[in-house]
Parts: sequence; C-alpha cells; structure tokens
Amino acid sequence: MNQLEQLQKFSTIVADTGDIASIRRLKPQDATTNPSLILKAASQPEYEHIISQGLDSARRQPDARSRLQDAVEAIAVGFGVEILQCIPGLVSTEVDARLSFDLRATVEQARRVIRRYEQAGIGRERVLVKIASTWEGTQAARLLEQEGIHCNLTLLFSFAQAQACAEAGITLISPFVGRILDWYKKSTGQDYSADTDPGVLSVKRIYDYYKVCSYQTVVMAASFRNTGEIEALAGCDKLTISPALLDALSANHSTLLRTLTPATPDSSAKLPELTEAAFRWQMNEDAMATEKLAEGIRLFSADLRTLEGKIESML
Repeated sequence: MNQLEQLQKFSTIVADTGDIASIRRLKPQDATTNPSLILKAASQPEYEHIISQGLDSARRQPDARSRLQDAVEAIAVGFGVEILQCIPGLVSTEVDARLSFDLRATVEQARRVIRRYEQAGIGRERVLVKIASTWEGTQAARLLEQEGIHCNLTLLFSFAQAQACAEAGITLISPFVGRILDWYKKSTGQDYSADTDPGVLSVKRIYDYYKVCSYQTVVMAASFRNTGEIEALAGCDKLTISPALLDALSANHSTLLRTLTPATPDSSAKLPELTEAAFRWQMNEDAMATEKLAEGIRLFSADLRTLEGKIESML
C-alpha cells in the first residue's frame, strides 16, 4: 500500500480544496473550503455554472449590499453542494472572517448558510460551519451547536483556543500545523524535524488532552507544509490535506506507522474551565497564536474582498 492508503487506516482524510475535479479524483471522506480556496476555484471556467446560479439568486435582492452578500453566500454554498455530490461525508463552509469578533452576526450568517443548504436538499448533519476560533467565534459556535448547527473552529494555534472549544461543545477543531512552523522558523531562524516541529507538538498536546479528558470534539489537523508533518500525526482523528500533498503520499510506498493513539481517560486531568479573561490572557501571552490568528483573519478577509470585487463587477 502507498502511504495515503496506510494513513486512511488510522485517520479520516479530508481534502483541503475547493477544486471539485481534485475531490472527484482523490475521493476523500470530507472536504473543507475557505474564501481563498473558493476564490481560486471560482476563476476556473468549469465552475461558471456555480457562479451564474449565485448571481441569479442575488439579483432578486432589493439593493446592492444585499445582492453582494447574497451572491457570496450562494456561491460558497453552491460549491459546497457540488462537493457533497462527490464525497460521502461532510463539507465545511466558512463564515465571513470580518465577523470574527461579532458573536451575533456570526450566528446570523451561520443560520443563513444552513438554510441555503437545506433549501438545496442538504441536511445540516452534512455541513460544518467554519468559524475563526476567537473568543466571540467560540461562543457563537456554542450557541449554534445547541441549535444542531455543527461547527468547525478554524485558525486555531493555541492550547487555550482548543480548551475553549472543547468546553463549548464544538463538533470539530482545525489546529494549524504549518503556519505555526512558519512563525517559529522566522522567529528563531532554525529548521525543525517532524519530531521537533512546533506545529506537530501543538496538535499532539491538544489531541492527548482531549482524549484523556474524554472530550468528543474532533481534532482535524490542518495547514501542512510537508508529508513529514502528516506522518508525525498519523492517528489524529482527521487530517485535512491539500491535493499536492495527497498526491505525494500516494506516490510514496514507505511504511507509515501510527503515532497518535487515545490516552486512557482520567477525569483528574481536566483543567478548570476557561473564563473569557483567562482565555484572553493566555492568548496575550502566546505571541505566535496572537499574531497568526490575526494574520489568518486578515488573509481570509482580503481574499473575500477580492472575491466580492469580482462578483460585484458581474452583478
């Protein structure tokens, strides 16, 4: 077996792409999207029908602002609906990153996204709403989970973010690996092996804590820079991987061993529940997490504005 086939014995494989052709070819269980991936896919002619349907939906709105918002949401869901025709599992659709510090607006957009999927005949059980793991995002997701809207908390770089998500009863988190490595390489000037990779070690700590405390939140490691990081996290609940790295794993027939296994539950290991003040203080003390969370929100926001500019010109 190649390494991808071996990995599938230990972890659920998720395709980190909005490119439907790649999803059909790779046949993952689940798929994740974000504004950057949709922006890239939206420029390809084979997806013109998704864009056209989104524009047709938006033109029924009464004013320019409503039309733009409607089009963006309709296109994001349109990609999700088509992706779900190609996979047996779940798709993640992201809310506007500019709402990352607005609990109420995040909840309202998440509800609209789920209504769109349901109107397209897709049950909410097949959709994860992606939300940045700010304090406001985590608390918005807490409310949504209570309504049966399942969430994927993204841009997660710290243990404090992971702890807050578990305590909020979130369905799934996406701790980032490669972006943590990027920060440490730039900060220290050092190179890291898979065994010392700060992003890998962060996910291992979160995974071990969740299992020993019997939290049900799924850990889906994301943002990989190389296959060594993936190999070092074999056994993580889920791994969301770009098509290029999925192809690299498929081409490698070396033996791949499981590295993460659930710890024996121990209720005494559970930490006191995080307050908002404690969460914000722990984030303040973690320069890497603070910087990468802010940067990630800015990057997703910039790509969304670019996508909006393209849509606006077509409207």
